[in-house]
Amino acid sequence: MNIRSYVLKKAREAKEGSRAIAKVSSGQKNNALKSMAEALLKKSRELESANKKDISAARKKGLSKAMIDRLTLTKKRINEMAQGLVEIANLPDPVGEITKMRTRPNGMMVGRMRVPLGVIGIIYESRPNVTADATALCLKAGNAVVLRGGSEAVHSNMAIVKILRGVAKSRGIHEGVITFIDNTDRQAIMEMLKLEGLIDVVIPRGGEGLIRAVTENSRIPVLKHYKGVCHVFVDRDAEIQMAEDICFNAKVQRPGTCNAMETMLVDEKIAKKFLPRMIKRFKKAKVKLKGCPRTRRVDKTLSSAQDQDFYTEYVDKILNIRIVKDIDAAINHIAKYSSAHTDTIVTANYSKAMRFLREVDSSSVLVNASTRFSDGFQFGLGAEMGISTDKLHARGPMGLEELTCQKFVVFGNGQLRT
Repeated sequence: MNIRSYVLKKAREAKEGSRAIAKVSSGQKNNALKSMAEALLKKSRELESANKKDISAARKKGLSKAMIDRLTLTKKRINEMAQGLVEIANLPDPVGEITKMRTRPNGMMVGRMRVPLGVIGIIYESRPNVTADATALCLKAGNAVVLRGGSEAVHSNMAIVKILRGVAKSRGIHEGVITFIDNTDRQAIMEMLKLEGLIDVVIPRGGEGLIRAVTENSRIPVLKHYKGVCHVFVDRDAEIQMAEDICFNAKVQRPGTCNAMETMLVDEKIAKKFLPRMIKRFKKAKVKLKGCPRTRRVDKTLSSAQDQDFYTEYVDKILNIRIVKDIDAAINHIAKYSSAHTDTIVTANYSKAMRFLREVDSSSVLVNASTRFSDGFQFGLGAEMGISTDKLHARGPMGLEELTCQKFVVFGNGQLRT
C-alpha cells in the first residue's frame, strides 16, 4: 500500500470513529479515560522500555539535550500523563451544552449548542505525552484524532497508542477515535494535509519549520503557534527576590519548552540592583547570556545580543537580557519581537500590571508569575491540545471547549416565515 492510500485509510477510519463517538455518553467517555490512566501506570515499564529505544536513536543522531529532554519519558512524566487523563475525565463535558437561549417575538426559542469539531489531525515532534493528552482531549470533546508524531518518538508513541486503543476497544468505543500514522516518511504529512473532506482541523506542534510547512501546505484549517519567544519584564516597582525567582524559573526549570523565557527585560531604575545577582545565578546554572550594550556594562563577560537574537526561540539554556527605560519601552520591545505566546510583568504597581495586561498582545499575559504556567494543565484545562496564537476560533492553551464549536438550535411549535 502506498503512502497516499495508507493515510487515506487511516483518515477514513477516524471519520467512522468521529461518527461513532457521537453516540457515546459522558459517563462512558469518563470511565474509558480513567481506565486509560490506570493502564498507562500499569504498563509504565513497557513505555519506558520503548522510550529508551527512541532516546538511544536520538543520541546517535546527535539531537540537542533540549530535544532529548522533550523526548524523555520518566516515571514522573508518565504519572503526569495519567493524571492529565484523570483530570480531563473529571472536567465537565462541553458537548451538548446549550447556551444563550432566548425567545423570539414569535415564540420560537433560539440557542447555541456545543458540538465536536469532528476529526482533528495532530502533527507533532518529540514529546510522547502529546499522544496521551491529544487523545484524551479529543475523546472527551467527542472528536476523533489522527496522530502523526515525529520519527524520533515513534516507539514511544506506538506504545502509548497501543495501550489507549486497547482500553477504548474494551470500553466499547470505536478504535477509529484514536488513529495513529506510524509511517515516518514526511510525505505522510503532506497527504494528511490534502484530506479536507475527512480531517476538519489540523494542529501542528513542534519546531517553527514544521509548523510553517504545515500551514503553507494545508488545505485544512490550521490552529497553531509558530514559536514561543516569551518575555519577563522586571519593572522598577518589582520585589527583587520575587523577580529573581520568577526569571530563574521561567528560563531554567524546563528550557526546552515553548513557554520558557527567551528574553528578560529590566527597567533601568532597578537594573544595577537586580542584574548582578541575577546574572550570577544564571551563570551558576550554566545559562549562556547575551546582553544589550547597557547590560554588558554591568557584566562585560556577557556575549553581545544581536537584533536577530531577540526574535529567536532558543528552547535551550540561552537567554537575552535587555535594559529598557521603562514600561513603555518594555511594551514596545515585546510588540516588535514577541511571537504573541506568553509574556510576564513582575511589579508591585497595580496600574502598571493592568496596563501590561491590556497592551501586550499575546495569547497569555501574566502578572508576578513564571511564563512556565502558560499551560493547559496549569490553567485548569486538564491538559492542552497545544497553544494557539491565532485570533480566530481559539487563542492560548486549547482545552476541551476549544475543541468544540457551536451550532444554532431552534425550538418551535409550528412557526412559519411570512
